[in-house]
Amino acid sequence: MDWSALKESKKLLLGTTNRKKLIELNAHLQPRGFDLLTLADLPRVIDVEETGTTFLENARLKGVAQALEHGMWAIGEDSGLCVPALEGAPGIYSARYSIEAGVNAVDDERSVIDQRNNDKLLNELAAVPDTKRDAYYVSAIVLCDPQGSVALEVQGECWGRILRERRGTEGFGYDPLFEVVEYHQTFAELGLNVKRAISHRSRALREFLRQLDARLVH
Repeated sequence: MDWSALKESKKLLLGTTNRKKLIELNAHLQPRGFDLLTLADLPRVIDVEETGTTFLENARLKGVAQALEHGMWAIGEDSGLCVPALEGAPGIYSARYSIEAGVNAVDDERSVIDQRNNDKLLNELAAVPDTKRDAYYVSAIVLCDPQGSVALEVQGECWGRILRERRGTEGFGYDPLFEVVEYHQTFAELGLNVKRAISHRSRALREFLRQLDARLVH
């Protein structure tokens, strides 16, 4: 695999229109000189059907499709919340748990979707005692070259528990309900700097960057 073009351009495409994911990923990539684009920065967008049964499979589908469509090094990322008491739900359906909605919904639509998803999660867990409300976030990251070949793939997790009411105003998705027990705060209360250190996406990205650095050094 030819890494020279990426080493020279430092340009990566993130296969999503979700700018909140962009902010979190940029916090890690910009210090290394990478220019991270999203689909919102491009003149055309393709909607990739997420037919995989795991986060890694869906991340791979997105990365391969966007790399081939745009002829760029592309990152496919898929993430979500898993609750063992709900047999792993919402899982790979986290972004569209409550309604039929595309994962590339625009930001104002996404905030409404997030609210409905959180409402459904609270309802599903209403009878579940506090001792059984453990949950974990998963993030799968896949890097593909412009020919659609998978170059790297990693996965990270972060464990916590689901509260009975929302707390905090930062973050997105299920963050206001997801409490990191060691901090006694939700992802929506911790802020970007702490979330950058401990989140599922950050853990996956650190391993991603470790592997990427090893390949670009040669």
